[in-house]
Amino acid sequence: MTVEPSTPAGPAALDAAVIDRRVRDRDRLAAVRATGLLDTPAEEPFDRLARLAAVTLGAPLAFVTVVDERRSFWKACIGVDAQDPADRQNALHESFCQYVVGAGAELVVGDAASDPRTRDNPAITGMGVAAWAGFPVRAPGGEVLGSFCVVDTVPRTWTTHDVDVLRTLAEAASGEVALRAAAERSAMLARTLQQALLPPVAPHVPGLQVGTYYCAAGSGDELIGDFYDVFETRDRRWNAVVGDVCGKGVEAARLTALARHTLRAGAMREARPSRVLALLDEALQRDDSTDGRFVTALLVALDPAPGDGGFAATLCSAGHVPALLRDDRGCRVIDAPGSLLGVLPELVLRDVALDLRPGDVLVLCTDGVTEARGPGREQFGLGRLSAALGGAGGDARAIAATLGGALRAFAGPRSDDDVAIVVLRVDPSA
Repeated sequence: MTVEPSTPAGPAALDAAVIDRRVRDRDRLAAVRATGLLDTPAEEPFDRLARLAAVTLGAPLAFVTVVDERRSFWKACIGVDAQDPADRQNALHESFCQYVVGAGAELVVGDAASDPRTRDNPAITGMGVAAWAGFPVRAPGGEVLGSFCVVDTVPRTWTTHDVDVLRTLAEAASGEVALRAAAERSAMLARTLQQALLPPVAPHVPGLQVGTYYCAAGSGDELIGDFYDVFETRDRRWNAVVGDVCGKGVEAARLTALARHTLRAGAMREARPSRVLALLDEALQRDDSTDGRFVTALLVALDPAPGDGGFAATLCSAGHVPALLRDDRGCRVIDAPGSLLGVLPELVLRDVALDLRPGDVLVLCTDGVTEARGPGREQFGLGRLSAALGGAGGDARAIAATLGGALRAFAGPRSDDDVAIVVLRVDPSA
């Protein structure tokens, strides 16, 4: 079966004012811009579909277009040698895609020069368009973004098979747009959830400066599980914690939230960090949905020392990266080896007491810092972190920024794992 050029498929002739109104529809233009496709380079998913149409139908030109209020932008243009996005477009009045947008339906023209709907279009002479077949490319909400179309430079009879192929490929192009929109929504949700798991700002702690540095893994779109928190409990005691949940994704994020809130609640009941971490271990062991996931954490409780402006600190690690202390003796590792939480039948934890004097700096971090890899796949390690801490000046926020900068200089701006650093500096003026 053929679609004869004398009885063209598609809408009847549309009034130019109707086309203009539908092209300029506010919701449609918002959907166009939301795709992020305008003025972007060629991408293989769209090029592949257009190339398939050109080869299958034996057409010299094939396009995937996105139409705004002034032009038809060619996201894919097979048969046109144009690499710069500025060259991959034509004015709206020269575009056949305006008819598809205006009608909200396909348009199949066998002889463009004689068809009453298209015969006045400048592209007939300007681009040599003799036959044209285009189908709507739609946004997830149904708005017509542009068209999936093929062009022949001689009049032709489009067959039913041609129409079916183009309709299918246009739907595939719309599907690619929908996939990108879904990925963007997922990424936005991930970023929102990731931020919800972290304190919004470092709290004000009398006599203690608090600085933090956090960088999500990769582009920040994937939930990993590193967390930190600084919070007050009873009797003016402050607690700082960094932790890491095994795995990634929504389940890791759920356990991150469980860990953070359990630690807060536990610190209200227990003064010793080892007991607080034991409560978290119990909660994880009782949670049947953890599926063998474990948690590492480093918790420090800080009590103001009467009279001298310092703090009596008690630190406990559950399989976590050791803390670093900078005091008048230099920088050193505070090692307090302990068990992972949530998976072992017997828990071993040890509290370590520290006296923090005015000017002393305590640094807590996750393994995204120490295991970050630089040139030659060498790890950043505690040695480099200690060296950066030894040369860092200023208050806690400045020190955190210096440590983060040293890590970026070594491993680059992106990391394979989340990075969390908490800097606690006893106010030297206390």
